[in-house]
Order: sequence, then C-alpha cells, then structure tokens
Amino acid sequence: MKLLRLVPKETNISFMSIHILAIFVSSSLVLLSLVGFFIIGLNTGIDFKGGTNIEVRVTKNDINTSYLRDLFRNTKIGEVNIQEFGKPQDYIISVQKQSEDKELEQNVVIIVKDILKNEFSEDVEFRRTETVGPVVSSQLKKDGAIALGAALLAMLIYIWFRFEWQFSIGAIIALTHDVILTLGFLVITKLEFNLATIAAILTIIGYSMNDTVVVYDRIRENLRKYKKLSIYDLLNLSVNNTLSRTILTSVTTLLALFALFIFGGANIAGFTLVMIWGV
Repeated sequence: MKLLRLVPKETNISFMSIHILAIFVSSSLVLLSLVGFFIIGLNTGIDFKGGTNIEVRVTKNDINTSYLRDLFRNTKIGEVNIQEFGKPQDYIISVQKQSEDKELEQNVVIIVKDILKNEFSEDVEFRRTETVGPVVSSQLKKDGAIALGAALLAMLIYIWFRFEWQFSIGAIIALTHDVILTLGFLVITKLEFNLATIAAILTIIGYSMNDTVVVYDRIRENLRKYKKLSIYDLLNLSVNNTLSRTILTSVTTLLALFALFIFGGANIAGFTLVMIWGV
C-alpha cells in the first residue's frame, strides 16, 4: 500500500533566495498591524470592556439570532450581540458597556427582559445573568497582558538555555511577529477580543515555539555534521529537512480546527478562527 505523501521525500527548495522579500513582506504586515491596533483598535468584548451577559431559552418555534437582533435594533441600550448557546433554543444576549450612564447600565437587564417578555410572553425563560464591571474588566486586561508577556519571557529563557542566545533572539522575534500579525487579523476582521482570544494567542505561541524548536534542532545537528557548509546553504537544508513534518503537522491541526469552526457553534467560532489564522 502506497503511503500518502504531501511533500516529496527529498526537497531542495531555496527558501533563503527569497529571504529579503519575506522580511519585507513580514515587516510591512507587522507595521500595518501595529498601525491598525493603535488607530482602529480591537473589538474588545465584555471580558475587557464590561457589560452584561443574559442567558435565555426561547421555546417559540421559528426563532433565530437574526430575529432576536431585530428586537434590539432600535433600543437605547447600545450594541447587543446574540449567539446560540447549547441547545438550538438557548441564546446568550451580550450587552456591552456603552457609556458612563450608571442608571442606564443598571437598567440593562430590566430593559432586555421587558423586550423579550413583550415579544414572547410565556415562551421565554431567563436562565442566568452575569455582569462584568469596569474594575473586573480592567483587571482582566492586565492579567491578559501579563500572561502574554510571561509566555514570551518563558520561551526566551527556554531557548536561551537549550540552544544559544542568538537562537533565543530569533525565536522571540518570530513569536512577536506571530502575535502582532494575529492582533492585526483581529483588527481587520473585527472579531471580538476576549479571554478565549487570549487563550488562542497563547496556544499559537506554544504551537509556533514547538515548530521553531524542531527547526532549531535540525540546524544544530547540521552545524555539527556539515562544518564547511555555508550558513545560507545550511539553513536551506535544515528547513527542507523539516518541511514534511511541518506541513503534515499543520494540515492535521487545520483539519481539526476547521471541523471545530464548522460544527462547533458560535461560542468557539472566534477561538478557532484565530487558531486557523495562527497555524
């Protein structure tokens, strides 16, 4: 039986011949991502902005998220996000904090419940209400930034001890590049930036570092094996040696992620989409 091979057994692709172009493209995308991050900003969710989550069950037939969004389109409570949750009849209604009007913020739950009761009467059940205040959301922002910074620092120290300091600098530049481009992706797509997104970015960092270590190991082996080979040719050889492993790992991971994105529902759609981009 012939085995499936996505990459030929022996490849000789000259990756280093386009390294100037690759650096230019990556630098441009990083710059654009930073500009978008500071000028446009992220679409922060309730976790970081503050607001209210209301879980409801609507037993009336022929109801969907579009129908529910229309109910809140002209209300004064601001932006309302509605997602299916669990069973087809269950929904999460998220109302982000829009202003410093404390009276309006305190009445958000009452307004949402009144609208739903007037529309569905006995066909609506209110199951859970969660409110994230500004103090909690600011703490979550701080914790999220610390988590990302700590992950990058830990990777730097790990690579430093396992290889050499030159390798660690290269790894951190690569990881920072991945994180910044992911933020740029979030800015462009307007995906909600929440704790699940932080988890996705941390997972991307781990995935990227895993692949980096594999390539670094092969570079170190080839440095010992081919002492007279130029660094240009040695890097080409090392990347070609690990190309099959890299592509196979990425493809199998993407298959799982696309399955989660298609069948996992709206609750994890943002997480999986960020992961797909990262991989």
